[in-house]
Amino acid sequence: MSKLTFNKRNFYLLFTLLLSFAFLLAACGDKTSKSSEQENKASEEGKTEEASREITHAMGTTTVKGTPTKIVTLYQGATDVAVAMGIKPVGAVESWAEAPIYNYLKNDLDGVTIVGQETQPNLEEIAKLKPDLIIASKVRHEEIYDQLSQIAPTVAHETVFDFKGTAEMMGQAMNQEDKVKELLGNWDNRVADFQTKIKEKLGDQWPLHVSVVNFRADHARIYVTGFAGSILSELGFEGPKNLTDDSLEIVKLTDKESITQMNADVIYMFMENDEAVKKVYEEWTNHPLWKELDAVKANQVYQVDEINWNLAGGILSANLMLDDIYDKFELEK
Repeated sequence: MSKLTFNKRNFYLLFTLLLSFAFLLAACGDKTSKSSEQENKASEEGKTEEASREITHAMGTTTVKGTPTKIVTLYQGATDVAVAMGIKPVGAVESWAEAPIYNYLKNDLDGVTIVGQETQPNLEEIAKLKPDLIIASKVRHEEIYDQLSQIAPTVAHETVFDFKGTAEMMGQAMNQEDKVKELLGNWDNRVADFQTKIKEKLGDQWPLHVSVVNFRADHARIYVTGFAGSILSELGFEGPKNLTDDSLEIVKLTDKESITQMNADVIYMFMENDEAVKKVYEEWTNHPLWKELDAVKANQVYQVDEINWNLAGGILSANLMLDDIYDKFELEK
């Protein structure tokens, strides 16, 4: 009898313990479930924030969802920056020279669809690619911006040669701001390195005045600002000695009497491989006023690659241009 009573007591005790444990598990499970729900809710809210961003640009504000993977670039600098970011566009406009793609980008853009010219993109071809982002510029595409926006979210930079502004806009729109920060940081480091080395090399002779000259079939040009000019200014160079207005992007010279406006310590020049252009170049560079320029007398006139110095307009070409300047001054890169 006592043995049976003992077993019953054990049974009731065990039952009570198991019941208590079950309640404890249920309570913990409820807390875990609530915690998991809160975490999931926070995660979903984070995804929502990431999925929809308002990008302010030269043509207004554009909503971009998620991280775009199918982009179309409608100017050379944007195509260059995309490659620098490690992104291959699904479509890009034809290059100004070495068509359809600049040689320095060919390996990275193999198979990319060409969607017309920078000044006249083919809207039908762009639509066929079903992009999730289009990179445009106000100066080139203001008139077709609304049509582009009907195809896909479109952001536009003010100009086509501001590689920093292009990179920053694309970083925001493509959800790649950290990558762009890294690229621009590397550029800033190179600029600082050049400034240190050129000052060590030239001493009191620094800064130098520089002219970027372009010969055409019927005239010559000085590029004061723009792509090359802005980079040279950032490096610490000063503009042509005889120009009174250094805010102009281009100074067009129509007669040889204006050669004196080119005067500088260093002249970088480029031109197309064209017979009419060569004739103008020979006529101008054989003129007595050309021979009196400081850079000519100091043998500091250099012919440079027009693509890297003028046409490409991106961060990769900016670095190629800077490589060229390092080489011209025999500085260690």
